[in-house]
Amino acid sequence: MRKRFYILFVARDDDGQLRKIPIPVHYLYVLVVGAAIGILSLTGIASSYSRMLLKVSEYNQLKTEKEELTNRYSQLEQVAREKDIQVASLGSLASEVSALYGLKAEPILLSIDEKNYQDAQVSSSLDQFYALKNSALTGAATVGITLGLNRNVTMADWIRANAAPNLWPVEGAVTGSFGERIDPFNGEGAFHSGVDISSSFGTPVIAPADGVVTFADFLGGYGRAIVVDHGHGISTRYGHLANFAVIAGQQVHRGDTIGYVGLSGRSTGPHLHYEVRINDTPVNPHKYLRLTVAHGGGFAAGS
Repeated sequence: MRKRFYILFVARDDDGQLRKIPIPVHYLYVLVVGAAIGILSLTGIASSYSRMLLKVSEYNQLKTEKEELTNRYSQLEQVAREKDIQVASLGSLASEVSALYGLKAEPILLSIDEKNYQDAQVSSSLDQFYALKNSALTGAATVGITLGLNRNVTMADWIRANAAPNLWPVEGAVTGSFGERIDPFNGEGAFHSGVDISSSFGTPVIAPADGVVTFADFLGGYGRAIVVDHGHGISTRYGHLANFAVIAGQQVHRGDTIGYVGLSGRSTGPHLHYEVRINDTPVNPHKYLRLTVAHGGGFAAGS
């Protein structure tokens, strides 16, 4: 079998002389195969390099995100530490205020010098601080201090004192006491379930504590009457009113005007009949008449 060749003609000079270079076919095949292998190798290398670049990019991105997360964690840790210190400071402040007014320490308060800030202690400090704040905003602190509740008492005592109907509903002389007395209409002995407080016709009657109006209508010998439920079984009753400033179901707050002094019902003249009842049983209101509304809008100790 004859061997096959490819003839390559190469021009040597300007005269056009040619030189023939015979190239065996199998050499050409080897060259083509080598070129193909080279191209595939370059393609593989390029692909591997591209994958490497992608992985490096992903690694750098993850590294950047890790650094950002680390920085954010450090910042959050610092903020949490600062808040712990602030809470400790508030707890110390609450403790100092409590000690200043002679309050018993109820929850365990944090000291700013303590190293470990437990959740329970932080919650306790915040509770104590907000309790002091609320007692000031609601007037419980003012009431407690005015009533002399500033030694060996707790904040709960202030809150209970503030919830009790200890404000005079009107200011005036007590003309009728609680208990047995002579009925001014028939001259016979009778039980007086409240106190009569002398006042001018039309004088505003105020709520002695927060509560809900449960009755505001005409009530037999009471005339126009109002009943306010203060919770915990305590209610107050106001009789012989000239008019109402509230309706049944209305929420009232300490110092709100609920009605006006009059002489409706069995009355010999303008005055307020005032009762304090516990579980609907009349008790002597005199022990609750501790504070009066001062002209400046605050509280003053009453008789």
